[in-house]
Amino acid sequence: MMVGSDIAEKNGLQQVAELMLVAARTAPKARGVDNIVTAILADAADKKALTDEMRRIAQTETGVAFFERDAGNVDSAPVVVLIGTKVQPLGLSYCGFCGFANCAANLEAGGRCAFNAHDLGLAVGSAVGVAADHRVDNRVMFSVGRAALNLKLMGEETKIIFGIPLSVKGKSPFFDRK
Repeated sequence: MMVGSDIAEKNGLQQVAELMLVAARTAPKARGVDNIVTAILADAADKKALTDEMRRIAQTETGVAFFERDAGNVDSAPVVVLIGTKVQPLGLSYCGFCGFANCAANLEAGGRCAFNAHDLGLAVGSAVGVAADHRVDNRVMFSVGRAALNLKLMGEETKIIFGIPLSVKGKSPFFDRK
């Protein structure tokens, strides 16, 4: 049986996306508290909803052109990995990284825990490391995450998301972007 490159590459992207989620999950977390939320978008309808929202943000909400440019990048990516975090202070008696005296003051003010964002950064870094190890073109995109938040793709509790479109082409669509 012969498997063509189109099928093999699609299957490979799915496997790498799954391994990226594993890496995000096992990345170090402050105090061992796991607030990371992950997902894979591979369905054409789900990706279209995401890119439609990115274009809406660019055209009617912000006028920020890179949302539309990034939507074009997502159009050319068969798979998008989403990695986000819930925002939940860790209950420290003192740290101050969030700008508040302690976690109780942060909660009362509705602030964001710096450790949640830090843990998200470690999870994203671990995930893109897996993509790089498998020579899969990828790019971390805030714009994808913003659209995913607007669409509530990862639930109400997830407050920060980054998107990572994945591609296998002769030239990365995420390079030399205009």
